[in-house]
Amino acid sequence: MICTNMSHQLILTLMSGVFISGVAGYLGTLMLSKKMSVVAGPLAHLAFPGVALALIFGFNISFGVFPFVILGAIFIWLLEKRTKLPMENLAAIIFAIGVGTALLFLPIGKAEEALVGSITTITFNETLAVVMLSLCVFFTVKQLYSKMMLMNIHEELATTEGVHVQTYNLLYLLSIAVVVALGVYLVGGLITAALIAVPAASAKNISKGLLPYQIWSTTFGIVSALAGIFIARFVHLPTGPMVIVSSATLFLISIIFIKKQV
Repeated sequence: MICTNMSHQLILTLMSGVFISGVAGYLGTLMLSKKMSVVAGPLAHLAFPGVALALIFGFNISFGVFPFVILGAIFIWLLEKRTKLPMENLAAIIFAIGVGTALLFLPIGKAEEALVGSITTITFNETLAVVMLSLCVFFTVKQLYSKMMLMNIHEELATTEGVHVQTYNLLYLLSIAVVVALGVYLVGGLITAALIAVPAASAKNISKGLLPYQIWSTTFGIVSALAGIFIARFVHLPTGPMVIVSSATLFLISIIFIKKQV
């Protein structure tokens, strides 16, 4: 019976990890091209106040994480409209707000889930939500992709082509926020940015063309999650950091391959 429960939990963990890391890798290709990978980190730190509230009042952590991260993305969007400052600068402000607020009342002794993730204890309902949200973000980003690339090249040209820049920026930031909130489950709030940035960087090293770049980044994300979950299970180390170590290892391997091509 215990073995059956462990196998069931492993399946939920693997399924959630695959969907989270896969969509993070796909989104990362767009974020890397827009030099926006740094935004994911500050948004992830906004999860800490939500986690703190969940721990203090005893409700599900996801109910704390998602509202704070989504509101953070909307706040960045509103500030960008008002101030015209770069999003990466505004993200630094969000980082300060998130961490500063969390340090005031986050129970440090109970903060492990916020720091390294809680994917190994994910429930069936949470897994179902992860799958649905991951697919929703994937198809949203797929629809945004070409317009966001055009905006990245020349925002005024995109406007003349009929692209509503502010609307696309909002949808883009909300997509990032959802992936970041999901990433907190897998790797915790400290290293969520790596979940998005590293697979895209690895794919960029070996890809020629946009489609292979997207495919490889998504693949690297999925492989790093599978490897990290299995390795952590057998060596009894935290799963989240092991996923990032696996991703970093794939990045180093990609450098070796690109050097061989030169």
